[in-house]
Amino acid sequence: MKILGIDTSCDDTCISLVEIRNSKFEIRSNVVSSQVKLHAKYGGVYPSLAKREHRRNLAPVLKKALEEARLLNSKFKNQNAKIDAIGVTVGPGLEPCLWQGVNFAKDLAKKLKRPLIPVNHIEAHIVANFISSNFQFPISNFQTVLPAACLVVSGGHTQLVLMKGIGKYKLIGETRDDAAGECFDKVARILGLGYPGGPAIDEQAAKFKILNLKFKIVLPRPMIYQKNYDFSFSGLKTAVLYDFRSRSPKIQKSKIYIQEMAKEVQQAIIDVLIKKTIRAAKNYKAKTIILGGGVAASEELRRQFQKTCLTLHVKQLVPPKNLCTDNAVMVAMTAYFHRKEKFNLPEIKANANLKI
Repeated sequence: MKILGIDTSCDDTCISLVEIRNSKFEIRSNVVSSQVKLHAKYGGVYPSLAKREHRRNLAPVLKKALEEARLLNSKFKNQNAKIDAIGVTVGPGLEPCLWQGVNFAKDLAKKLKRPLIPVNHIEAHIVANFISSNFQFPISNFQTVLPAACLVVSGGHTQLVLMKGIGKYKLIGETRDDAAGECFDKVARILGLGYPGGPAIDEQAAKFKILNLKFKIVLPRPMIYQKNYDFSFSGLKTAVLYDFRSRSPKIQKSKIYIQEMAKEVQQAIIDVLIKKTIRAAKNYKAKTIILGGGVAASEELRRQFQKTCLTLHVKQLVPPKNLCTDNAVMVAMTAYFHRKEKFNLPEIKANANLKI
């Protein structure tokens, strides 16, 4: 069975072809057209520009994905015999961007006379864990890790989800304001590190050496001791801004100051994420902790989560880095699990605020 996945939830145009054979996933193609350079000067994603770029990129990205999967013939009309279903992200995300992918997928489904399966972007980030680093995973194996406490940390989302099975989710915590990824972006902007903020903060934090501790920066860990599973990172960003403004222009541009601040911001966010996730795993008796989303590509976050899980003898799953950030592989995989459900094509719509 071959499933085409399409994702335009934010600023990446993503199309992938996944084949399921002998109860294993095989990625035939995974194409991502990034708009990072386009949006960098704005310090974040500019929705109208992203929409325009998706419209421009979808057809070429589809062609490239089919070429990589060795499915593209001289006559595209023959492809309906080779693709069994299409999965598309319908939310959450930026609504103008989502609609580009949804409308493109609808037209394609009509042309190929194949079913279209709507996919929740948060669920897709979770499902991305059920494929190993060699791009194959026995589909039946994932049941052994449930129930699981799933932490999805992407640009606009920080959520804790209890997973008991595909389609069986309970949202137990989420951010009340800025998500972790948004906090990284805003802090990076304050420090003059550019966009996207997560990788920039990671890079500077990795350069920091404890011997360079000069400014003794201490930032708050918002809501870390509250018994709920919610998050809040707007206050952390504000604390960085106040500290930054209190420094002289010379210190603001100091490499040591920037590295120390990046390290403290990174650690503050990691401390909160780990504390809340571990508490949820214990209280809900989860067998596994699952990470997902672009922030989960952070080496330091992965390392500290792994260390904590080993200490507590809890299983941990985290996707390969290229499946943490937005991609269409996870969309196609999620569509596979929902393939037996019936969806009415005209009723499939984008929903920017879709909940899991």
